[in-house]
Amino acid sequence: MTETLTNNVTDTALIFEGGGMRGSFSSGALVALLEAGIHADWVGGISAGTSCLANYVSRDPERAERSFVDFAAEPEFGDWRTWLRGKGVFNAEWIYEQTALPHQVMPFDFDAFSANPATVRIGGYRCSDGEMVYWDRDDVDNLPALMKRVRASSTMPLLMPLTRIDGVDYCDGALGPTGGFAVDAAMADGYDRFLVVMTRERGYRKSAPKLPRAYRSLFRRYPAIADGILERPANYNRTLDELLQLESEGRAFLIFPDRMPIRNSERDLTKLRAVFEAARSQTRRQLPQIRDFLGL
Repeated sequence: MTETLTNNVTDTALIFEGGGMRGSFSSGALVALLEAGIHADWVGGISAGTSCLANYVSRDPERAERSFVDFAAEPEFGDWRTWLRGKGVFNAEWIYEQTALPHQVMPFDFDAFSANPATVRIGGYRCSDGEMVYWDRDDVDNLPALMKRVRASSTMPLLMPLTRIDGVDYCDGALGPTGGFAVDAAMADGYDRFLVVMTRERGYRKSAPKLPRAYRSLFRRYPAIADGILERPANYNRTLDELLQLESEGRAFLIFPDRMPIRNSERDLTKLRAVFEAARSQTRRQLPQIRDFLGL
């Protein structure tokens, strides 16, 4: 059993934004944070940010790097053929649940995750009523439970089958009221300082989705999913404005990509590698400012 780990950032919440394969930026940033010995005692994530959360809390830079770079080349990763078989464009069950098991493609060190006393909050969207759910340590006390919830939070409607937990369907937590940032969970836990790893360039704003009637039609069974998709731009932009205000007040440090040249569905390993390396280099350059913000 791994010895209990210790954390040196206790008054600031670390939050990972989602963004699909733009998580290659988040992974580069989190590797730089781990290399620098920056260990937060509260970590929240939504969507792809939950994979980063898991790798950060287990302190596994190698897995963090592979998760959003080389892993995309695996034959089972998914494409339109797996989607036609009902498994999703991203083969979600295989990506999140199967590969994390011992002796599989990308085993997860659950002992290290458990040895880290950090509070974790994994955000998912309940499809039946549109409620945001944040799972914590009590919900992820074993590897299958953890990875099921990481998958649920990352489940993009239409592109992946919904994730069922205890008979309830969940999907991408980015459809919730913050638009994809676990800042509400951090505030609910009493935090008023935030280190946030972003996956869009500074100045980005999300535009309204086109063809709203199409979403209403596609999600007749779960109208809350259509609501979440249609309301997401306003929610995202509002939360972003709130984070920028916190930044101006000295209560948030936002790690924006200098450049974000890829989309959330990117599969080109050269491009993914370039984004990862750029993020690691950028975060290393920013370490003096990050340390100063954290009081380290």
